Amino acid sequence: MNLKKKKLLSARTLKVGKKRIVFLKERLEEIKEAITKQDIKDLKKDGAIIIKEVKGRKKVKKRKSKRSKGNIRKKVKKRKSKYVTLTRKLRKYISELKEQGKVSKEEVSEIRKKIRNKIYRSKTHLKEQLGGSKK
Repeated sequence: MNLKKKKLLSARTLKVGKKRIVFLKERLEEIKEAITKQDIKDLKKDGAIIIKEVKGRKKVKKRKSKRSKGNIRKKVKKRKSKYVTLTRKLRKYISELKEQGKVSKEEVSEIRKKIRNKIYRSKTHLKEQLGGSKK
């Protein structure tokens, strides 16, 4: 016996999902004969149609503090702070080399681009690269 259409009708009538509706096996014949919404409502009242409870959490607990856009304070991520410290250190080193006349302006701009792109892992790595490029 296919009662798909009856389930859809009862879901629409009782305003619940299809999965929540259960038909009693003893009263399937009555359910099969039901045509109108009023018939479905009467069967629900008689107990031929049962509605299951909603699964899962019924209440979501309120947050203790109100969070709006202005109240969110995020800490600077460690990765970003490491990047900032490394970048500052390398740029300072490059400026010192420029003042000493060991590196030209064009080389400085190229090195700064590479620093921004995280090509150098550390100050020693930068020194090795500069030493290799001069030879």
